[in-house]
Amino acid sequence: MMKKMSIPTSRASLVLFLCQIISALDVPLDSKLLEELSQPPTITQQSPKDYIVDPRENIVIQCEAKGKPPPSFSWTRNGTHFDIDKDAQVTMKPNSGTLVVNIMNGGKAEAYEGVYQCTARNERGAAISNNIVIRPSRSPLWTKEKLEPNHVREGDSLVLHCRPPVGLPPPIIFWMDNAFQRLPQSERVSQGLNGDLYFANVQPEDTREDYICYARFNHTQTIQQKQPISVKVFSTKPVTERPPVLLTPTGSTSTKVELRGNVLLLECIAAGLPTPVIRWIKEGGELPANRTFFENFKKTLKIIDVSEADSGNYKCIARNTLGSVHHVISVTVKAAPYWITAPRNLVLSPGEDGTLICRANGNPKPSISWLANGVPIAIAPEDPSRKVDGDTIIFSHVQERSSAVYQCNASNEYGYLLANAFVNVLAEPPRILTPANKLYQVIADSPALLDCAYFGSPKPEIEWFKGVKGSILRGNEYIFHDNGTLEIPVAQKDSAGTYTCVARNELGKIQNEVQLEIKDPTMIIKQPEYKVIQRYGQVSFECIIKHDSTLLPTVVWLKDNDELPDDERFLVGKDNLTIMNVTDKDDGTYTCIVNTTLDSVSASAVLTVVAAPPTPAIIYARPNPPFDLELTGQLERSIELSWIPGDENNSPITNFVIEYEDALHEPGVWHYQTEVSGTQTTAQLKLSPYVNYSFRVIAVNKIGRSQPSEPSEQYLTKSASPDENPANVQGIGSEPDNLVITWEPLKGFQSNGPGLQYKVSWRQKDVDDEWTSVIVANVSKYIVSGTPTFVPYEVKVQALNDLGYAPEPSEVIGHSGEDLPMVAPGNVQVHVINSTLAKVHWDPVPLKTVRGHLQGYKVYYWKVQSLSRRSRRHVEKKILTFRGNKTFGMLPGLEPYSSYKLNVRVVNGKGEGPASPDKVFKTPEGVPSSPSFLKITNPTLDSLTLEWGSPTHPNGVLTSYTLKFQPINNTHELGPLVEIRIPANESSLILKNLNYSTRYKFYFNAQTSVGSGSQITEEAVTIMDEAGILRPAVGVGKGYSEILFATSPVMHTVRPTFYKVQPLYPRIRNVTTAAAETYANISWEYEGPDHANFYVEYGVAGSKEDWKKEIVNGSRSFFVLKGLTPGTAYKVRVGAEGLSGFRSSEDVFETGPAMASRQVDIATQGWFIGLMCAVALLILILLIVCFIRRNKGGKYPVKEKEDAHADPEIQPMKEDDGTFGEYSDAEDHKPLKKGSRTPSDRTVKKEDSDDSLVDYGEGVNGQFNEDGSFIGQYSGKKEKEPAEGNESSEAPSPVNAMNSFV
Repeated sequence: MMKKMSIPTSRASLVLFLCQIISALDVPLDSKLLEELSQPPTITQQSPKDYIVDPRENIVIQCEAKGKPPPSFSWTRNGTHFDIDKDAQVTMKPNSGTLVVNIMNGGKAEAYEGVYQCTARNERGAAISNNIVIRPSRSPLWTKEKLEPNHVREGDSLVLHCRPPVGLPPPIIFWMDNAFQRLPQSERVSQGLNGDLYFANVQPEDTREDYICYARFNHTQTIQQKQPISVKVFSTKPVTERPPVLLTPTGSTSTKVELRGNVLLLECIAAGLPTPVIRWIKEGGELPANRTFFENFKKTLKIIDVSEADSGNYKCIARNTLGSVHHVISVTVKAAPYWITAPRNLVLSPGEDGTLICRANGNPKPSISWLANGVPIAIAPEDPSRKVDGDTIIFSHVQERSSAVYQCNASNEYGYLLANAFVNVLAEPPRILTPANKLYQVIADSPALLDCAYFGSPKPEIEWFKGVKGSILRGNEYIFHDNGTLEIPVAQKDSAGTYTCVARNELGKIQNEVQLEIKDPTMIIKQPEYKVIQRYGQVSFECIIKHDSTLLPTVVWLKDNDELPDDERFLVGKDNLTIMNVTDKDDGTYTCIVNTTLDSVSASAVLTVVAAPPTPAIIYARPNPPFDLELTGQLERSIELSWIPGDENNSPITNFVIEYEDALHEPGVWHYQTEVSGTQTTAQLKLSPYVNYSFRVIAVNKIGRSQPSEPSEQYLTKSASPDENPANVQGIGSEPDNLVITWEPLKGFQSNGPGLQYKVSWRQKDVDDEWTSVIVANVSKYIVSGTPTFVPYEVKVQALNDLGYAPEPSEVIGHSGEDLPMVAPGNVQVHVINSTLAKVHWDPVPLKTVRGHLQGYKVYYWKVQSLSRRSRRHVEKKILTFRGNKTFGMLPGLEPYSSYKLNVRVVNGKGEGPASPDKVFKTPEGVPSSPSFLKITNPTLDSLTLEWGSPTHPNGVLTSYTLKFQPINNTHELGPLVEIRIPANESSLILKNLNYSTRYKFYFNAQTSVGSGSQITEEAVTIMDEAGILRPAVGVGKGYSEILFATSPVMHTVRPTFYKVQPLYPRIRNVTTAAAETYANISWEYEGPDHANFYVEYGVAGSKEDWKKEIVNGSRSFFVLKGLTPGTAYKVRVGAEGLSGFRSSEDVFETGPAMASRQVDIATQGWFIGLMCAVALLILILLIVCFIRRNKGGKYPVKEKEDAHADPEIQPMKEDDGTFGEYSDAEDHKPLKKGSRTPSDRTVKKEDSDDSLVDYGEGVNGQFNEDGSFIGQYSGKKEKEPAEGNESSEAPSPVNAMNSFV
């Protein structure tokens, strides 16, 4: 009884969707066809949703659409109809919907702000554009503010606020000085994302009065300037170092929301001294490898193309030598709507069904709404063929009036998507788009593809016929493609002819004819051969071809896969290439390439150029080819071949090689037939049926093989049934329900006749079934479907042709496809052998349940927890595979005192079966690892404090610790050994009643119930007295691994007994450095053999360069490194010659900073003031004397000067004669700005500038208005003002120059 199948309602939309996929029409991109078919409008171009325009230029709002008939256009503005004809400033381009708002002729851009939408409409529907928001760009002026100077203490942090005006779009911020030079930025000083300038710590060089923030507005190409900010740094000694604090963001946590696909920018800027270093991590994950970038000296984390997976907590850590601080930014990635499946245009025939699907995603999930011809579908005209189901519109039995354009709107709080998709219902008779009588030409035995491009509505059915009255084409030798193309996989000579393509639907029928011609393949029947030629000789390569008479071949020669040299020595003939006067550079590979319009073949040969022999000698060469080949005694399966040998060329012929060509199956290809002795000139040859034989003979001597002889006449043997069957027959299933039978096809001459086919037979083994057989074409595979899973089959393949069958073939055993095993191994048992090894047993599964070839068993095992710590960790499963039908295995490498689980699975060729139930087992205790550390602190005269850490791997329950110690004297003798047992819960111990000024060696280990673990050793010394403790020296930036104490000179009356032992090792310890600007004093302590020769190695810290080495004279324990670079961190270590590989641990130190030469103002020095007072007093005395002598009428040098010059006060004073010069007041002692020179008229001469904006004007005053905007070329000249070395003049606008800096 047949069961009636029903489709659940919930799956109806899926079924309809599948129907739509099957029945919807694809319209070919044929220009002529597209011009004839009616089509609803489609928007092809539109302006962006957020459209910021330049208020100084015309506004162009784009809207282009196509359709048949051409659509008309209309616009809405802010949701209401926009009547373009009533606004003289607005025009619409012809044959377009694009609007042009004329701003340059009096219009104002602000008047046209709003939301615009375009509608394109024709008789088949209406398409709408996005909502286009028009906003003119804005570049407001900086608000006036009074900026107080910033007085900052050296080492403190500082933030210079920019606070740019809010523009549209936001401006680009940068900081420059009044000379238009970019302010240098570094890890210490950098600009934040908000435009503020942050100082992690200020330095004296930060003092300046021209910190200027600039805002560049790209749309209007203007730059606004904030008033200069003054910073003055005052020094306090010493400068206090400070741990890091965050300047931005504030607090310990913050949040940030970013949209999917955008760039995520996170910023952390810290203050501190030394300057903190910023590091970024993502909590609970890794930063995306190929999308993460660090900017602004790692203060900004940039992740491009973010997705929801990038949500999480990002932590920035600021660290310097005094500590660290961190901030966690919780990032949430939201998403504006994005398409999963956008609706696609639908072309249907009357009465067909279809669907429009609109699926979008976002965060939050977007809502979906539909419109029909731009109207919400709820209020659109009803269409009985249409049903809306959420994100899907289902069409049933559509008619031509159902044509329309539908809009899908997906929106959430972050944006929206709008897509137009039309439903175009067409009723069209079939059309064939392939040109009539098109000619196709292919090479024999190659695929042939005959096109039949078509269109119709409903979709036409395609049929192919051969010949004028031929029957419809069917069968395995043809492949029919969905686009109408007919494929002939292997085109033979008899495939040529006329083919007819017929397309029909309920509205009509049309047919088209095409022609197919089969051409013979192009072959090289005489290929170029390897040549050895003497220098300055002549060589020729042959390339004789055979081709279809209707094709025109071209022959190209290459040398080493490149064109032949442009040299007249290379002569290209019809069938050869000749090289005259051969030189060494002609050595190489020569290739002959033959091209036709349908195929291409090539052959290569190597030319080796050798030196000419110094003296004439007997020339031994390969023999000349045999000639005069003759065939006699022709029989069905044999023939006799005779020939005449060619010249031996001074080397006897050893044998002849006979080759044959099958012109019927493999023309142009020569095969080995047999070979005979060099004394024979005839051979009896065995033949196969249905082969068109030609023979050639090659002579061989010790030098090599001759050229082949000319081919013999052809001899065609009669056809016969095949003599043999295909080889390598196999039956292997690729799926659980099939059997794939494969074989190696017979070669052409093995077919023994035309019409080669194969009879494929199979039956299930051990079942009384008849053979099932099928005859297939000349292929190599047949698939039997519907077989049981993994069942043995008997398989055989028999060859046959038009004359009969080959002998009965032998049978082979194959299997249908495997499936996964059905059951898990049972009775899984675990035997724990020791703390690290276990043995697992299981029962084998029944072979019937394996359902395939049994490959073995896999044991999955993993550690659940450590029994000593009771802490879980990430489970890492391990897998051991045991091949074959094995039922036990060993599990090595287990961890002691742990809980494990395992399961066992059977494996076949398809994969793994189900797992057995998890088996729990535990490993026993083992011995622990060594304690994690042992520290010895608080030395006194007679006591030491020991602290230790528990073993990293206890491997059980710790029962106790064992401490052993013994004294060591200066000659490395060991005293008696003392042993102490310590409870397991202790972590420190104070040893008392020790000897003063004595070195002790300690041995420390832990125990479990199984035994003692490995020990850790350490040494320490009791001290001299409380005041005599010598603290260990610590180098800059690094401490040392051990601390040694000086011993007290106080004597004890009782000394322990010592035993003489060898030193454990020599060592160099306590390496200390004292660094200056360009040198460092290195000192160390040494324990080991006497007369050691030391050396010092050093290099720049963090560098990969090799260490530099300095030899220390004698056995001194100090050395001075000279020639160092100031302000540089160095690494240093000390070694001893002759002690291979023995050196101290590395130390790091830093040289002092280069001291700037002190610029002393001589006018403020006491000695100079005193000297000037003395000189003034002497001058006063001299003037009094002169005055007295003048009254007396005497002569004196000053009088002579007065006679010579009318005004002695304006004459320059010369250093060589001590005469008076121009007097200058204290103002002249003020230092000028760096690099400036002040002429005597107190105006500053402008110096040349190569890369700054000074070239555009001589001062800030001439370039900005009060509001900070550039005056540009409209500013006039100002009078020169002698003000502190600055002068102002006309300044052209530097806008373009400023753009080059941003």
